[in-house]
Amino acid sequence: MPRRSQEDTEPLIPFTHIDEDDDQASSRKKLSYEEAVEKAGFGLFHWLLLAVCGWANASDAVEILCVSFLLPTARCDLLLTSADMGLLTASIFLGMMVGGYVWGYLADRRGRRSVLVVSLTVNGTFGAVASLAPSFWLFLLLRFFSGVGVGGSIPVIFSYFSEFQPRLRRGAMISALATFWMAGNILAAGVAWLVIPRTYLIAHWGWLDFQSWRLFVVLCSVPSLSSALVFRLLMPESPKFLMEAGCETEALLVFQKMFKLNNRCATKTFPAVGLMIRSKDDGVKNRPTSSSRCQRLSQQLRQALDPMNQLFVGPLASRSVVLLFLFFCISFGYYGLWMWFPELFKRAEDGGSPCAKRGSRVQSSENESCYPVQTAVYMEGFVTAASNLPGNIFTILLMDRIGGKILLSVSLLVSSLSVFVIYMVETKTQSLIVSCVFSGVSVVSWNALDVLGTELYPTQLRSSALGVFTGVGRVAAIMGNVVFGQLVDSNCAVPLLMVSALLLAGGLAALRLPQTKQTELT
Repeated sequence: MPRRSQEDTEPLIPFTHIDEDDDQASSRKKLSYEEAVEKAGFGLFHWLLLAVCGWANASDAVEILCVSFLLPTARCDLLLTSADMGLLTASIFLGMMVGGYVWGYLADRRGRRSVLVVSLTVNGTFGAVASLAPSFWLFLLLRFFSGVGVGGSIPVIFSYFSEFQPRLRRGAMISALATFWMAGNILAAGVAWLVIPRTYLIAHWGWLDFQSWRLFVVLCSVPSLSSALVFRLLMPESPKFLMEAGCETEALLVFQKMFKLNNRCATKTFPAVGLMIRSKDDGVKNRPTSSSRCQRLSQQLRQALDPMNQLFVGPLASRSVVLLFLFFCISFGYYGLWMWFPELFKRAEDGGSPCAKRGSRVQSSENESCYPVQTAVYMEGFVTAASNLPGNIFTILLMDRIGGKILLSVSLLVSSLSVFVIYMVETKTQSLIVSCVFSGVSVVSWNALDVLGTELYPTQLRSSALGVFTGVGRVAAIMGNVVFGQLVDSNCAVPLLMVSALLLAGGLAALRLPQTKQTELT
């Protein structure tokens, strides 16, 4: 973007005070986005932003993963077969597939913050109401609508967060944000461990037996609702989005707030009187005036599909194809396996491999006892979730040094090997150890993918691109859970080997991506 001439430097905000000191020259010019982010500094604002966005990211993890922890007991109360459990774990991903593109498109057109507030509210509200569902099919439907909310908050939160970060710290900070997924995973496992085995929490109502797992579902909705409230009351809109939308005054106010919080001891104010705003001639906000309802609907549909078309045109096409394949591979493998870890641990409770002696398991779950609850299942889920920590620390320290491309490829290859080993283990202890290795290594893949996804696309396509890719990932997650549900009783080696093969293919495909280490956002 060309810089404006020195004559075009009139202050747009006359009440902004500028100190006459060594920064006088820089304070009288308009700044580009990258320059404004650097001038705003790095400090308290960014750490508060990390905490708020991290809690939102953790809330998504809690809402997604809570189903896997309630399966060992809910399957008796809802009379679920293994195939039913596969559908239940897939339902939230179906909702995320629907919500991902819709919310992503709205975030690129209407703003990141408002979409986050609405999507988090939808997530938490339907998640809480699901606890009252008396039947499996109603519970399935409510979990689907909860997934629609999750599908919006996951891609938008990373776009929103990345657009506040200075270039040299962006990789580490996005990796730190991704770490909160582990925190949500640990929170879900810990709450399940504390609540579900407590039979004294069961309440008998006239139309519903409110089992302890239902209370667990209610508690899992609290993070999403609290995140929506914090974003609504405290958080500003993304300054990058505001600049792209032509809202110079609002964007400058955000940078002033960032500067004030990051430089609390300084007597200076934000050293700029204006921002370099891109002229808006694309007509995104223009509405049709004199056309029929069908024509308006057709035009709105074309506008909604336009971001998807742009992803596969010109230089973006090759990277979009590779990322689609990567999201499919890692989502099929991670969610297909992770959502079934508690059930696999339960099947290994009497010793031996989770895939051994499956003949007696083909019978309906109605003939199996869910009570008293085996607390070891939740302890093992908690340990597996905590094993994310080394991988998260590794990515925070090395993301800006090595780059996301290499980390993504290596972690997928090692994850493939660890899943293959899960198929070969013969004891419960070995299964837990290898599962922890898979958890610690696979999280590096997700963190690297989060960084690459935000840096490979321009502002006007960033949320839409992540929405499309996560939508494809949800299709893969649905397929993974359905495949596990259908085959876990008869031959669980098949889905495990499928996961291993897909992760291997993804690790090789990642080498086709461009390197984005410390790149500027466009």
